Amino acid sequence: MSDFATEVQRVASLYPDRRSAVLEALRLAQERHDGWLPEEALREVADALEVTPAYAKSIASFYDMLHLEPVGRHVVEVCTNLACALVGAQRVVEAFESELGIRSGETTEDGEITFRTVECLGGCGYATVVAVDERYRQFVKPDDVPAIVAEVRDAEG
Repeated sequence: MSDFATEVQRVASLYPDRRSAVLEALRLAQERHDGWLPEEALREVADALEVTPAYAKSIASFYDMLHLEPVGRHVVEVCTNLACALVGAQRVVEAFESELGIRSGETTEDGEITFRTVECLGGCGYATVVAVDERYRQFVKPDDVPAIVAEVRDAEG
């Protein structure tokens, strides 16, 4: 049994139904595969948990924090749900697109930063919420974007 399968089995033992461990297993697989889940990773999870690859993919495709396509070394996400939209999320999105030179769903030419809009980051009381490598920024305004991008780029080196 591979180290990955052993770790997934350990995680699965924490749940009454092994299928409940699929989200954590997908997260572990994503870490192993440079931040995304190729078909190979979905098969590894499915085999380790004795579920179908289609089941693993259905879970992976539902959650914004799981990626079915390659992403940059850094991921910047802007919440566009109602609370964020009401306080100007679209202007924040436009500021990121301008600053990065890409549109939502794209990765910078150097492969370093993927920019995405997401339905909800769960921070309605702190809108507009931006996640940078899964770390949340609260009350983000368009004027904050250049400093955020500079910080991400500085972290690259």
